[in-house]
Amino acid sequence: MSTANLTQVDNFNYGIEKIFDKAQDFLPINGTDYVELYVGNAKQAAHYYKSAFGFQSLAYSGLETGNKEFCSYVLVQDKIRLILTSPFNPESDISDHIRRHGDGVKVIALWVDDARKAYQETTSRGAVSILEPTVYSDEHGEIVKAGIQTYGDTVHYFIERKNYKGIFLPGFVALTSEFEAPITGLKYIDHMVGNVRLGEMNKWAEFYANVMGFANLVTFDDKDISTQYTALMSKVMTNGNGRIKFPINEPAMGLKKSQVEEYLDFYGGPGCQHIAVATDDIVFTISEMRKRGVEFLHVPGTYYDTVVDRVGTIAEDMATLKSLGIMVDRDEEGYLLQIFTKPVEDRPTLFFEIIQRKGAKSFGKGNFQALFESIEAEQARRGTL
Repeated sequence: MSTANLTQVDNFNYGIEKIFDKAQDFLPINGTDYVELYVGNAKQAAHYYKSAFGFQSLAYSGLETGNKEFCSYVLVQDKIRLILTSPFNPESDISDHIRRHGDGVKVIALWVDDARKAYQETTSRGAVSILEPTVYSDEHGEIVKAGIQTYGDTVHYFIERKNYKGIFLPGFVALTSEFEAPITGLKYIDHMVGNVRLGEMNKWAEFYANVMGFANLVTFDDKDISTQYTALMSKVMTNGNGRIKFPINEPAMGLKKSQVEEYLDFYGGPGCQHIAVATDDIVFTISEMRKRGVEFLHVPGTYYDTVVDRVGTIAEDMATLKSLGIMVDRDEEGYLLQIFTKPVEDRPTLFFEIIQRKGAKSFGKGNFQALFESIEAEQARRGTL
C-alpha cells in the first residue's frame, strides 16, 4: 500500500469518532425496524427474495386477515425484515406509487424506544407529519407508530414495540410456506442510499442533521466519484450510534447522463437507490446468490491487476474474489469487500449492495472508478448513458 494512499486514508478517517460524537442524542434509534417495498405482485416478489436472496417467511397481512386494502408479505433474514406490499384497489395511493415509480422502497422504518417522543422531536424541528403517534394492538400487545416525510415519496416510520410480543405487528399473522430456500448469510442493513435532484443534496443532509440529529460522516464530491463521462456527489449521514447510515446522492455535471439522473428519470423523482446488506462471509453469500440467479455488475478484469498494491494483504483468496466479481478497499481501520447487483426490476432503479466489513468503516472510495465504469457499461447497453 503506497504512502500516498495511506495519507488519503488518514485524511478520510481523521476524527471519525468525533463525527459520531456530533450526532445529537435527542432521537435515539436502536436500528432499522423494517424496509417496505411497494411492488406490483407481492406474492411473486416474495418468492423471488426467498429463492434468490435467501429470505425466510415471517408474517402476512391480506384478505385472509381481514385486510381489504392491500396484502403484505414479511420476510426475514437475521436482523433484516423486508415487507413486500401490493394493493387490491387500482385507484389506491399504493397503486399510484407503483404506477409512477415501479417497484421501490416506500418505508424505511426505524426502531425506537419512544415513538411519541421521536415524532415530537422531529416535527418540532420542521419534519412534515404523515402519521401522528397511533397505537395498534391485538392479543399480543401493542405498538406505537408515527411517521414523517423524507425525500420524494419515501417516508420514515418510528416503531415502538417494547409492549408487543407478536410475530411482527398487529394485523399480521405468521406466514408459513412449504418452500423455504436456505439462507445466504445476510445479517443486517449496513446503509441505504437516497438519490435526489441536482441541488437537493445539501437540503436533505441538513434535514437529517437538523431534524433527526444525524452527523455528516463523510462527503464525496465530483472529483471523488466520477469517470470520463459522468459524476455524482454524496454526503453520508449517520446517527449517533452509527447503526443508521444514509448516503444522499445528487448528480453532478458530466458529458453524459449519470446513474443518478437515470434513476431519477425512471423512478420519477427522488427515492432509495440501493440497500446495502452486510454478511460475515461474502464469498459464501455471493456464491449462493449467483447460483440462484442474482445478477451482479461486471467488474473489469484489469481492476484486479492493481488491487493488491492498493489494499495490501487480505485473508481472502484474490483469485476467488476475481471469479465472483467482489471488490476490495481499505481504510485505517481495516478493509471491506463489496459487490453490487444489477437492478432487481426492469426499470433501472433499485439495486442491492452486499458488503463485508473487516474493520473498515468507509464506503469503498477506492472502488468508485471501477464501479462507475461498470454501471456506465450497463447504461450503454440500455441506451440511457
